[in-house]
Amino acid sequence: MPKEFIRVVIDTNPPVTPLSPQESIDRIQLPPGFHVELVASEPMVQEPVAIAWNGNGKMYVAEMNTYMIDANATGEFEHTSRVKLLEDIDGDGKMDRYSVFVDSLLLPRAILCVGDQVLVQETNDQSITSYRDTNGDGKADEKIIVFKNNVHDVRNLEHQNGALYWNMDNWIYPSRDNLRYKYKNGMLIADTMVDNMIGQWGLTSDNYGRLFYSEAGPGLPVVQIQQMPAYGSLNFADQYSQEFTEPWPIIGTLDAQGGRQALRPEDNTLKKFTSGCGQTIFRGDRLPADMLGDYFIPEPVGRIIKRGDVINDSGKIYVRDVYHKQDWLASADMNFRPVNTYTGPDGCFYIVDMYHGIIQESEWTDSASYLGKIIAEKGLYKNRGMGRIYRIVHDDYKPDTQRPDLLNKSAAQLIPYLDHPNGWWRDNAQQLIIVKNDKSVVPDLIEIVYGKQAALKNKPGPLARIHALWTLEGLDAIDEPTLFRAMSDPDPQVRKAAIWIVERYINDNDTELISKLATLVYDNSYDVRIQLALSVRSSNSARAQPILKELLASNKDNQMIQFSNTVYAESKKRADEEARLTGNLSAADRKLVSEGAVIYKQLCASCHGMDGKGIRMGGNEMPAPPLAGSPRVQGDKIMLTQLLLLGLQGPVDGKTYPNTMPAMKAQNDQWIASVLSYIRNSSELGNKSSVVTEAEVKKIRAESPKDMGSGFTLQVLEIFKLGRAERTNWDKKR
Repeated sequence: MPKEFIRVVIDTNPPVTPLSPQESIDRIQLPPGFHVELVASEPMVQEPVAIAWNGNGKMYVAEMNTYMIDANATGEFEHTSRVKLLEDIDGDGKMDRYSVFVDSLLLPRAILCVGDQVLVQETNDQSITSYRDTNGDGKADEKIIVFKNNVHDVRNLEHQNGALYWNMDNWIYPSRDNLRYKYKNGMLIADTMVDNMIGQWGLTSDNYGRLFYSEAGPGLPVVQIQQMPAYGSLNFADQYSQEFTEPWPIIGTLDAQGGRQALRPEDNTLKKFTSGCGQTIFRGDRLPADMLGDYFIPEPVGRIIKRGDVINDSGKIYVRDVYHKQDWLASADMNFRPVNTYTGPDGCFYIVDMYHGIIQESEWTDSASYLGKIIAEKGLYKNRGMGRIYRIVHDDYKPDTQRPDLLNKSAAQLIPYLDHPNGWWRDNAQQLIIVKNDKSVVPDLIEIVYGKQAALKNKPGPLARIHALWTLEGLDAIDEPTLFRAMSDPDPQVRKAAIWIVERYINDNDTELISKLATLVYDNSYDVRIQLALSVRSSNSARAQPILKELLASNKDNQMIQFSNTVYAESKKRADEEARLTGNLSAADRKLVSEGAVIYKQLCASCHGMDGKGIRMGGNEMPAPPLAGSPRVQGDKIMLTQLLLLGLQGPVDGKTYPNTMPAMKAQNDQWIASVLSYIRNSSELGNKSSVVTEAEVKKIRAESPKDMGSGFTLQVLEIFKLGRAERTNWDKKR
């Protein structure tokens, strides 16, 4: 049953005056026993959006110093943002000194510590850069591009990658797009995945390496949680409860982009998720045990953090609200903007509070829009240049005061931390052993997989055995006897990890391996059977396919195995058909459609769905209308182009959707033409019409209004269309 405590709405129309850190803490509501401690605040940090700790527990903070200083985003793309290094000298949990680690950046958005390197990705840039301090003065003096992609990212900054996450499987994942990276000799090697992931800001995983994404655009608090992205995108309409999409702020949230219709009329509080981001699965050891494995996601418009219970039902993941009509954390400070959360080295829960007035990009803050008027009326643009980092502690637990010193330890000295009760230590020990590439520890790791004490103080538990397996994989030191042992482990998560690892070694010549996999077809764990289906499906081995066939036949009632395979087969069929149709186009048209496909899958699919059929999850209504088979998409290209250029609001075919279509007039003519050409020509979307050329867009842009405020309505578009027809008839008469 959901846990209960009292939610009180403090103010339906709150003031916007910035508060001191302590005043802001005093306005945070938490369940009994929890309290907030300040870790850092302005001027030490300003506009913080993400943090990362290195192996020695030093904290790096990414600051977006030019983000939305006014409703017009004036100066947003100036190179004046920073990454700072913060240090706690006396071990009291509060930062004592800082240095500017990297200066003159363009809105840094993703940060990851790998060994003594700090990887950073900036806005509009698809490359990833490594920074290193080689002389110990707290400032980076080495800069290396570890992944190079010269293509300028032209998406709105809200829709670009918002995380870099070294996962248990030793891949580094972004929150968006279809790439992942392997770290080799200080550089990143990219791998292209099946589908584009539509996560937005933040990325997290559980103790077993399952990733959890979120998508703020259509208000989806948790997406792509059923299987790893390398196997393709998979979501269920009921993978979280409808209640989990409902925030319960304790102040009126008048600055919601959706306007008054997004608020509860009785108290002006936000009634549906609109900007969920910065999620984390709590994996620490210094808060109540019932928090372990729970999913936490901030809603910075609602000034809340929601807590979800993660349930595994026959291998299908489901997230439900822990509380009834209230949230784990809620603030009555109008400037509280939680944008990221983490499990810290001390076993506590960390919050990055941007503490900023405007939290919506300029595409939605036009002076004629609802939000633009609220920003002007309340003076939200005045609240900038601040920021706070907090940790949540509990009265019954003391934060871990052991200062991490992992960067200075040998691989052998790191092995005991693979069994640490705090996931932060386990993750960093695994990563650092792999980065050191010291294979002298391989025998010890194998001993752990076999359940022997080896270098550990106690007999290794399942998590230690899993980390040992993945560490061996990262060292390219795994062998079949060790994998076979793990596939017979009494713990199903160890067996699952072994199958996950072994998929790269499946080939027709290894009959012993195929035979071993076949013995797991009737494993008593759904998780093991699901992973087996995914792993053999990914293999080109003809001998492995009968295993998949048997799994499908013997698991007819399992949604995960059946639906995942169906989605995979349909996706492959659509891709083959797409390639066939595209091959029949002219070279110029093919280029347009191909470029448009990339843009659509990176941006538009967030609201309209990868297949153009819309998105429906958690009992929510679709955030935007479907495009697949749409006569509007396949019809009048002028009207469709105007819609994309100047936006759309109001009902579509008699239905009002939660999201409005923002104006894309800031994009160039080629970009507009590419997107429209793809959605009009895509077999995946079920459309087959003529392309839209760059010249056509240029002409339509010139003949269209320069600004429509919040966008066209369909009625106004039809009036414009009628006007075009009347002008044509008049010209003919003359």
